Amino acid sequence: MLKKSEIAEFKTLLLTAQARLRGDVQQLTDEALVQGEGNGESRSPTHIAELGTLTYEQDFSLRVVESDQEVLDEITAALERIAEATYGLCETCLKVGKPTSKSSIPKMRLKAIPYARNCVQCERQREELSP
Repeated sequence: MLKKSEIAEFKTLLLTAQARLRGDVQQLTDEALVQGEGNGESRSPTHIAELGTLTYEQDFSLRVVESDQEVLDEITAALERIAEATYGLCETCLKVGKPTSKSSIPKMRLKAIPYARNCVQCERQREELSP
């Protein structure tokens, strides 16, 4: 089980990551969807290759935004687990009936992925089952 001070550290880490990602998502969204506004330059492509590059950059930015949004959702869920006092416990272990004392996510995993829902073993099994 995590100590209160450790949970507070992870909460700060999660909130910091959340704020950074929110800023990134907003900036990338603005760049992808509102390109060239306010700078006085026309961003209309004059050549088919420019159009392809512009489309690629827009698609890439939107895929990054989508990925970042998924991480933001995971961070929000982790913050909810902190509020519910279940943070640091493997959801899969708990579902299969393991006691909380045997369901802890290792601190090293939480330091690497503070929004982790599962221990390493359960996450590997989940990934093997996913297409």
